[in-house]
Amino acid sequence: MYQFPGNEGYKKLLKNLIDVIKEDHAKLGFRKEKIRLYYPLSSLNHFFGTSDDADQMQERLNHLPVVITEKLGEVVATHKAERFCFHIPEEGSEYVHNNMKENEFIKSLIELLQKHGCKMEDILNLFHKYSDNIITENMDNGEFDILIRFEDKPDDPYYYCFKDEGCHIIYHRFLKEDYEDFGF
Repeated sequence: MYQFPGNEGYKKLLKNLIDVIKEDHAKLGFRKEKIRLYYPLSSLNHFFGTSDDADQMQERLNHLPVVITEKLGEVVATHKAERFCFHIPEEGSEYVHNNMKENEFIKSLIELLQKHGCKMEDILNLFHKYSDNIITENMDNGEFDILIRFEDKPDDPYYYCFKDEGCHIIYHRFLKEDYEDFGF
């Protein structure tokens, strides 16, 4: 078997792919279908702790290890410039649906945000339902109004950024390193 340097990076990539697929299922429902997930080169370099250019990263992703393919199937990564696309076959989506525990927090968050009249206070209450240790930061950057993250949940390392657009609230979640790259 071919040995892959940076196996921790592949494990981080796999966790993130699964988290995004679970979020997709929570938003849209499960369907046994192919999924395409997009990542900037900088995010992939964060996973691997590298500073690869696009071609080097493509080479790294051309032969994904068993840690990924045994769960998600024959994932194919392609790129245009510094934007990478992971083509996940139907069996990858099905594996996540059948074998991975649903992310109850994401499901609850999405259901809350879909309700008419949702307020930031409701979102804060939801976070507190899952942990007493949350960190909030007001943001004044034009993109988002508030950052909320869990301080004590290593299985949820994301930085959740919310924007009240008047008639509804939107969110985006970032890994710490990606959030820091934006310089918010």
